[in-house]
Amino acid sequence: MFVFKRVLFSTVAIAAFGIFIACSSVWYWARAPIHMTLPLNVTIQPRSGLRSIAFQLRCSGVPIERHLFVLMARILGMSLQLKPGHYVFSTEVTPYDLLQKLAKGNVRQCLVTIIEGWTFRRMRDEINTHPALRHDSVMLSDSQLMRKIMANISPTDQHKTSTQNALHMLSMKGVPVQKPEGLFFPDTYLFEENTSDLDIYRRSYHLMHLRIQREWEGRSPGLPYLGPYDALKMASIIEKETGRAKDKPLVASVFINRLRLSMPLQTDSTVIYGLGTLYTGQLCKKDLQTDTPYNTYIRGGLPPTPISLPGNASLKAALHGASSEALYFVSRGDGSTHFSNNLVDHNKAVDKYIRGR
Repeated sequence: MFVFKRVLFSTVAIAAFGIFIACSSVWYWARAPIHMTLPLNVTIQPRSGLRSIAFQLRCSGVPIERHLFVLMARILGMSLQLKPGHYVFSTEVTPYDLLQKLAKGNVRQCLVTIIEGWTFRRMRDEINTHPALRHDSVMLSDSQLMRKIMANISPTDQHKTSTQNALHMLSMKGVPVQKPEGLFFPDTYLFEENTSDLDIYRRSYHLMHLRIQREWEGRSPGLPYLGPYDALKMASIIEKETGRAKDKPLVASVFINRLRLSMPLQTDSTVIYGLGTLYTGQLCKKDLQTDTPYNTYIRGGLPPTPISLPGNASLKAALHGASSEALYFVSRGDGSTHFSNNLVDHNKAVDKYIRGR
């Protein structure tokens, strides 16, 4: 019996020592940098098991010992924590760092930037050609795309009041689905590689409506708008008229004053939008006399839709315009704007800043 116990103890001790040596070897290996000449892009497929992940890493060019990677993950209890996605691994990453990154899901982040003042057509072109997006909407018309986006909105949301959700006021109060100009917020959007482009549209759409909702609820009293969609039209015009944030509230006041007096807006930016591909790069007298729904020299009131994607400053200006008596403005040519209360002063400003250049 005594001999048996000694043999058993020796066997257990040897096994424990062997496990200690094995764990020490794995730990030493786990902390040693993996030398790669360039950062590697690696895609881990969904529903991949631990051995499959090790195989995918190796096939992607990461020089790891697959069996040691599997053993390390099991020793650390992380074999079921590894997440799929698109990763970028630096040239000096260790196997342990690599495992931690896979467990945390620190996937590669891509971005797409939508610029303030772009048209919806320009936004679609940018998204359609972005190499990191999955292009699920390329073959959709604008109206089909809008239906895809609206299908993601729950019936409960669609019955909220205007003060609760200006998003659905815009969607349900006469907004032409086939002409979704202005309904998307220009911003930089982060996403994982191979994300559907529909996700970017939904996020941009939702963000615009959160912004317009916030500004609409706190708007200045007495504005000549029938609803938030009119405010969005105004913001889109302001966006095209000036890029200078401090001038936007005064530009807004000019257009608001004109609406109150039933004066035509007479803004070149709407005329250019209405001309579309007929615009040659310089407005002439014939262009100003061409009747389109967007010619605010000929037609009164606001245009039928927004003409651009307005940013935050333009939204604020449209709903919190400066208090002024100005009815005219002209660019000084240096990025700033000169404002006039009457036509005589405006003509003098035009002579100085336009004809005098």
